Amino acid sequence: MAIVLATLLLAAACGRSDDSSSPTTTGGKAGTGSAACDGVELKASDVGITADTITIQVMADTGSPLAPGLFQGNIDAVKGYADYVNANGGIACRKLVVNAWDSKLDPTESKNGLITACRDAFASVGGNSLFNPDVTPMTSCPDATGAATGLPDIAGLTADITEACAPTTFSVQPLGDQCPVTAGTRPVTQYWGYWKWLLDQNPDLKSLFMVPGDLPTTVLASTPILEGQREAGIDVVAGYKVSGRDEQAAYTPKVQAAKSLGANMIYNNSNDVAMVKMRQEAEAQNLQGIDIWACSIACYTDAFKQAGNTVDGTYVGMTFLPFEEKDQNQELANYLDHVPSPSSWGANGWQAAVLFEQAVNRVVEKDGPNGLTRAKLLDALTNFGTFDANGWMAPLPIRGVGSCGLVMQIEGGQFKRVYPTEAGTFDCHPEFVQTIQVDPAAIAATLQ
Repeated sequence: MAIVLATLLLAAACGRSDDSSSPTTTGGKAGTGSAACDGVELKASDVGITADTITIQVMADTGSPLAPGLFQGNIDAVKGYADYVNANGGIACRKLVVNAWDSKLDPTESKNGLITACRDAFASVGGNSLFNPDVTPMTSCPDATGAATGLPDIAGLTADITEACAPTTFSVQPLGDQCPVTAGTRPVTQYWGYWKWLLDQNPDLKSLFMVPGDLPTTVLASTPILEGQREAGIDVVAGYKVSGRDEQAAYTPKVQAAKSLGANMIYNNSNDVAMVKMRQEAEAQNLQGIDIWACSIACYTDAFKQAGNTVDGTYVGMTFLPFEEKDQNQELANYLDHVPSPSSWGANGWQAAVLFEQAVNRVVEKDGPNGLTRAKLLDALTNFGTFDANGWMAPLPIRGVGSCGLVMQIEGGQFKRVYPTEAGTFDCHPEFVQTIQVDPAAIAATLQ
């Protein structure tokens, strides 16, 4: 179910020339400096904050029978981050405590999770709940004074546009929609660097596009990406929904369609399992003429590597430095050292926790550790500017889109960087940021 909404942008984020790669910075020192804590009698300052602790909640889809353990990586990452910062001085002179909530791919459980977080936690951090259509418990959440300040939501991923556009949500994923979103045709800003690079490999691409079809939110989040691929110059010859329940036989008609329609590219915007099954069925039917097998970051998994030579050559677009480059960035190293089972979703969760800490530190620097409130955290996030997780991520304007990325390719069970070629860098170009007009519901109606 991977929708890393390949919609990200704002050229100014890179701060570099158009034709060079952007070197990352190292960083990642956790904890509030002791000077801010010296001589201060700590007090409870808002919901979820005591004299000793700050409690946050991470909510993710982990217990659905459709996809057991789907986003466990988000929960593991936020808990690992708490262990890391607590070993390095804590946050706002306090220990960070993490509560976890399983949203189970269920809108009712997502809403219940928001109610619980509003009551018990200072903020929601690092979450990943695909089906989250009613966020009123978050946006109307009262603070310790009773004011409807709202619950800060620093998310790892917001596939549901209702959550993404909520005034208290700040994600480490791009927000390409203009909020509030209206029905029908609307502008969507996107990152096209991946498409442009693929077109450099073959300027006459004809794509069969696979959409995660189990939830309305995943379908509607994918359709602007499909249209963006078309607008960038790729001929999308067909779009097909795939399901987490599909067996390999369900991919037979998709392979046959690729043959009959003359597709020379298969793009998977669903999960890694979908791509593995599509490639297995393509091999079984001796599908020829596919020049490009490409995937969203959902294929950047250990399970995909274990699929063997069946998936060799598949490209994966990314907007953060890969795990293979641990020696290039300290924040990436921190994550890998504190989370035993790293994943792309977990990376997003850790990055969201870094954003939370940095925003908290801005409040503490200005108002002291007892000045930390939900209202001040929301103000710090609103005015944050560009975030890069201490150089691990491509620069991203908060509630905006970035113009940087990289491409990996799997060969022999290992991911290798192919663009740009220099380790520790992203490629950034203003022309990679484009705004298109799209009607997601209309495109969804054309999917098979």
